[in-house]
Amino acid sequence: MSFKIVRTSGMEPTPFEAEVIAQMGAEFISKRCTSEDEILGLARDADALLPGAYDPITKRVISGLKECKIIAAVGVGYDNIDVKTANELGIWVTNTPEYCLDEMSDHAMALLVTSARKTIRVNKEIKEKRSWQAGRAVLSPVFKLRGQTLGLFGLGRIPRRLVPKAQGFGMRVIAADPYVSPAMFQELNVEKVSFDTLLAESDFISVHAALTDETRHTFGLEQFKKMKPTAYIINTARGPLIDEAALVMALREGYIAGAGLDVVEGEPQPVLEGSPLLELDNVILTGHSGMYSEDSIVEIRKGSIQEIARVAKGEPPKNPVNPGVKERFAARWQG
Repeated sequence: MSFKIVRTSGMEPTPFEAEVIAQMGAEFISKRCTSEDEILGLARDADALLPGAYDPITKRVISGLKECKIIAAVGVGYDNIDVKTANELGIWVTNTPEYCLDEMSDHAMALLVTSARKTIRVNKEIKEKRSWQAGRAVLSPVFKLRGQTLGLFGLGRIPRRLVPKAQGFGMRVIAADPYVSPAMFQELNVEKVSFDTLLAESDFISVHAALTDETRHTFGLEQFKKMKPTAYIINTARGPLIDEAALVMALREGYIAGAGLDVVEGEPQPVLEGSPLLELDNVILTGHSGMYSEDSIVEIRKGSIQEIARVAKGEPPKNPVNPGVKERFAARWQG
């Protein structure tokens, strides 16, 4: 019986994927699914599942995957997958943690510099008023980056790539992350601080945490009030880490100076019609494009299909997000 792989995004395999699938002798099906019923209808007997980043891989879905041995998240995030249920049922869940590290850290730095120099607002004023000098009216206040403080909420792989880029501008870098060793902070020349210190001392806060029940709406009105009125918040991680209504109020009331958002609440289809974020000149929106490059698109799909191939051969995956499932997987599928 062949190994069956189901992709729920509808994307056809890349040449690399097609080669791996052929070597496996696997059956590959790809169809766009938007609901639990559609996923179950397509993947109930699949050995491997390749879900989209926002597909609902819920307890009901995972419980209905009768032959599934691996759910390979395409990307870094996996908050749409019920990992707990996968653990209970002996199913590997993997991600591609090396994906788009340079792209995302570049994008966060770009949002920071663009916010600091107000380049988008200046450009808009010049074009709308047809005046070379018009942009200067919106500049004040602008400060040089050298000597300012970048605060990182999370010090995982992406912010670690961001650190030397910010330091190259002469910035002081601090971070709040209780899960990272002191040795890593020392290696990066990053000062470890409490969350409250991060809020109080940062001129820019760049958000890089996973979305969990614990981290949802970490940044609310109380936190914005603790920040400098000249500070900016940059979010390239997950939209719900920030309470959007509180952010709007903070921006309108001047609790903080601005925001650079690659992600917002309600993705993949946020309600933009009537959103105050569209009307605020001190907000930059980039439509979840930070991960994109011609290189990263190849990397992301290469990593996930390789994980599936490893499991199909009876090997453990390279990047499991639930390594503790190994014994339960063996008991169910190899016993």
